[in-house]
Amino acid sequence: MSQALSVVVPEVQEAPAISFAELYRDSVGDLYAYVATMLQDRGAAEDVVAQAFERAYRKRRTFDRKRGNERAWLFGIARNAALDELRRRKRTTALVAEPGEVAAPDDPELLVRRVTVRDALNRMEPRDRELIALKYHGDLNNGEIAKLLGTSESNVGTRLHRAVTKLREACDA
Repeated sequence: MSQALSVVVPEVQEAPAISFAELYRDSVGDLYAYVATMLQDRGAAEDVVAQAFERAYRKRRTFDRKRGNERAWLFGIARNAALDELRRRKRTTALVAEPGEVAAPDDPELLVRRVTVRDALNRMEPRDRELIALKYHGDLNNGEIAKLLGTSESNVGTRLHRAVTKLREACDA
């Protein structure tokens, strides 16, 4: 008489599904600021952000936590949508107002600083402007930016340092 072997297979737990409501709430403002910085067009930025969320929703089952977090994944989708828009237009337009700014701040000094930074950003190379937007609007770390841009983390750090230095110099001028 043979005994039956019983094998216990542990349950494989998958990463929790992306909560789109939470992802949207946590990132829509930063995503908009990033895309508006890239496109320099508020109306087009709104359209691209909507497209990015639509694409992300349709592709949500393909998200792989091993490749990064939801926020970095979403910024990658938005970056591709913004680049599609830039290729489609083959031109840039002037940024009408500060991304995400609803009203002018009460502090005139803060308003002057914002205008100075915005003008300095507008004069920068698009590559540098995008790096700064990913870092500060996207709140992505250098590793996440490197994956998004297909380069090394040290390259991102070097390029970002140079871009921020250029931005500071442009603001001081």
